[in-house]
Amino acid sequence: MTESIWITGIGLASSLGEGPEVHRAALAGGRPVVDDVSFAPYPVHPMPALDLDRQIPKRGDQRQMEPWQRLGTHAAGLALDHAGARALVADMHLVVAAGGGERDTALDEAICAELAALPPAEAGPCLNERLASGLRPTLFLAQLSNLLAGNISIVHGVTGSSRTLMGEEEAGADAVRIAAARLAEGRSGIALVGGAYAAGRWDMLLLYAASGQLWRGPWTPVAARQAAGGGLVTGTAAAFLVLETESHARARGAAAIARLGPVRTGAARRRGTDTAEASAAALAAGLPLRPGYAVMSGATGITAPTAAEAAFLAGLRAAGPEQGPVRHTADLIGHAIEAAFPANLALAALAVQAGAAPQVLVTGFGAWRGEALALVEPA
Repeated sequence: MTESIWITGIGLASSLGEGPEVHRAALAGGRPVVDDVSFAPYPVHPMPALDLDRQIPKRGDQRQMEPWQRLGTHAAGLALDHAGARALVADMHLVVAAGGGERDTALDEAICAELAALPPAEAGPCLNERLASGLRPTLFLAQLSNLLAGNISIVHGVTGSSRTLMGEEEAGADAVRIAAARLAEGRSGIALVGGAYAAGRWDMLLLYAASGQLWRGPWTPVAARQAAGGGLVTGTAAAFLVLETESHARARGAAAIARLGPVRTGAARRRGTDTAEASAAALAAGLPLRPGYAVMSGATGITAPTAAEAAFLAGLRAAGPEQGPVRHTADLIGHAIEAAFPANLALAALAVQAGAAPQVLVTGFGAWRGEALALVEPA
């Protein structure tokens, strides 16, 4: 990296609410907002109440977006406002981490019920017919992952280069890594990067439940879940960061919230010796950790990756320097999949800005795959 990268704007919305102040207060001693009823037996951190008109003024734009897209577009606008960067959007690079769109659950249930009543030989032709006639072409368009980036470009006018990454937690970490690397290489002075996830989706909950990864029953913190067998509690969140080179920010008189240090990502196969712990240890080699650094942990609560992170952090403690407190962000906002790493970076930047730690190591251990580390420190 050839130039220092500053975080100059944060757009953060979660079940706690929106904006830096509500999340800074939560870091100082807030309680999570949890819905234990709507998707029982699986608790989720629900969608917050948002004044969408402030960031997405056209109702037509709001109607054509799915909830996670509205959430992400809203958070992107919050980041632009926080950075005072509305006048810079024409040349601003955009990097977005996104999953697939939301399913038409009622239609899925109707098709499954119809197929269940048919002989196997008739099920295939019936499914093809229902897919051809029951799904609107616009529904397929609404499920495209890159529509979040498209909506941000349309609503907020961000018209520099645009990239969308898919791949669960690793997409969010790689989005930040790529955006920061492009800035440091001198390809631009400013970028908007982040992701969004809506937890209140039966289609996603069923996918995670089928692999045995979800926590069942009343909400409990990550550490208590780990002791009781582990499990994931998904969180609704969107997080966008305005990243700038130091020279670009200084030239326009922008203040830094925090400095973004190295961002490193990996993807262990998590088989044999290619473990998540070993992957993270390799990523940590040479990191300029300061005594008393805090950890903003992206632990999911799922047994294996959470244990791998704990072992990795224990290794860092043993090797030194002195390690400060470890904070599981999933205890506050849940685990937001693609948005998890950007959200944890935002929380780390707020903690550094408040003087709560001399430096924060942000970790990400994906539910299935993907490891990431980043350093956030005072500018």
